[in-house]
Amino acid sequence: MIFTGSVATPVGVLAVQSDGAAIRRVGWPVVPAPERGGRADPLLAEALRQLREYFSGERTEFDLPLDLGPQTEVTRAVLMALYDTVGHGETVTYGELAERSGTAVPARGIGSIMGANPIPIIVPCHRVVASDGLGGYSGGAPGEGLVTKRWLLEHEGALPAALF
Repeated sequence: MIFTGSVATPVGVLAVQSDGAAIRRVGWPVVPAPERGGRADPLLAEALRQLREYFSGERTEFDLPLDLGPQTEVTRAVLMALYDTVGHGETVTYGELAERSGTAVPARGIGSIMGANPIPIIVPCHRVVASDGLGGYSGGAPGEGLVTKRWLLEHEGALPAALF
């Protein structure tokens, strides 16, 4: 059974999916997801609580079981290297993440993997930047990817707040 809930954040409404054993998906729905499931899911409630704490500045790490779904070994290695080695307030370049993951993925390939991350925010793909700037970001409301990425990095203290 899949349980779905949502939480309003400064970067839009996030929908969260749990199967009762692990968080399986986080994303920005076009239409907010209705609550689903025949019974309450304590894991979903905990994930929503942790996300609220993150956005209010009370949490810097997530403590949730994750299920990345069907992924190649390389994709899983890259996403887990990101999750395990790039902390709150830090950034890493696409090339540095490729090295940390121990894979032979080129920087451009790392970008594609970040764009396919099923659990953004918790697996912090917003912390991966280009060597010469922010790079891309597919999260957030349609057309707001880089605004969302900048907000998240400012929120974590990895970027100074914009003056304008």
